[in-house]
Amino acid sequence: MRAVAQLSKKQRRIEARLFLVEGPQATREALVFRPELIEDIFLTTSAVERNADLVALAEAAGCSLTLATDAVIEAMADTVTPQGVLAVARYLEVDLESVVAQGVSHVVVLHQVKDPGNVGNIIRTADAAGVDAVVVTAESVDIFNPKVVRASTGSIFHIPVVTGVELRPTISALTEAGLTIFAADAGGKNLGDVRAEGGLHGPLAWLLGNEAHGLAPEDEALADTIVSVPMFGDAESLSLQTAAAVCIYEAAFAKNSSA
Repeated sequence: MRAVAQLSKKQRRIEARLFLVEGPQATREALVFRPELIEDIFLTTSAVERNADLVALAEAAGCSLTLATDAVIEAMADTVTPQGVLAVARYLEVDLESVVAQGVSHVVVLHQVKDPGNVGNIIRTADAAGVDAVVVTAESVDIFNPKVVRASTGSIFHIPVVTGVELRPTISALTEAGLTIFAADAGGKNLGDVRAEGGLHGPLAWLLGNEAHGLAPEDEALADTIVSVPMFGDAESLSLQTAAAVCIYEAAFAKNSSA
């Protein structure tokens, strides 16, 4: 139990190459899409009764199931409401070279994004929009942070997520693969105009920066085009999650309308 609980700490996750998957929904997605990563699943008796399909998936995949009390689950979990289900999974090992080699036309790059909820939600949005891959640089939050995994609601098991890379080599690799790099900044060209002009139809990558400070000038300079999400009301700004969702879906709309 103590070893599992310590996976809420980054250093222990790195050493063990394991991370927590909390709640029935995320665990179910892991079992459907990446069952080979699951090391163990802990459930309360009531959770077994509520999640017969999850238990069946685990048994079909040959995953280890361990009954535990509510107190034990709560002690191991990062959240205060783990819903009686907690899994331990091995790291998803995804490298940029293999992702690019498979062919990509829509990628999201997160650089110096520190809030785990933001990263998890953007992964979820990218998954929903049909993005080919998400890249999270080494200067961003650890994607195996329990809050990232929870916020992704299982999407971390659906879409390739590259992590631990440096920004400049990443942008170089994507550019060499034929992707246009778009950065989001308030002073950029109106995103609606860019889409109307056909600028989002080709292979592209979104470069998104820190929640509070955005991208440093030298990092923004790596982009081919700077775009801004237009503001029609009186709000001071958009959250990173919202701006990312708008940008990602604008490209998804453009790509699907031209398919």
